[in-house]
Amino acid sequence: MRFMAIVKANKSSEAGVMPDHKLLADMGKFNEEMIKAGVMLAGEGLQPSSKGARIRFSGNKRTVIDGPFAETKELVAGFWLLQVKSKEEAIEWIKRSPNPFPDADSEIEIRQVFEADDFGPALTPEIREQEQRLRDQSAAKHK
Repeated sequence: MRFMAIVKANKSSEAGVMPDHKLLADMGKFNEEMIKAGVMLAGEGLQPSSKGARIRFSGNKRTVIDGPFAETKELVAGFWLLQVKSKEEAIEWIKRSPNPFPDADSEIEIRQVFEADDFGPALTPEIREQEQRLRDQSAAKHK
């Protein structure tokens, strides 16, 4: 099972305040533990929403909205992608994480990633094959 752990943004992350040396070292140690355990697939911090954009879809129309975005509590400051046996295991790992914002309350949301079998018969063998081919092509380009 894969889970995404989503680090919620706050005013300081949206202001572009960078983590200090201690937090970077603590996060590095935590990430290293997860990698050694075979749990962490990916993990990154994200730039503030002022450097981002949203694309709004309405039928065939596309509208680009440049950041920053107002609702800080709705924004993402970073993430981990974990491969674990259960939601409970994902929770146990994330409970061990350093506080992403030591000078403030923080929140990390955990969401399960859909797997191919979750889509049932709508994911035909042809679509499944296409998805695998695209994953393989992407991995080859990013080596």
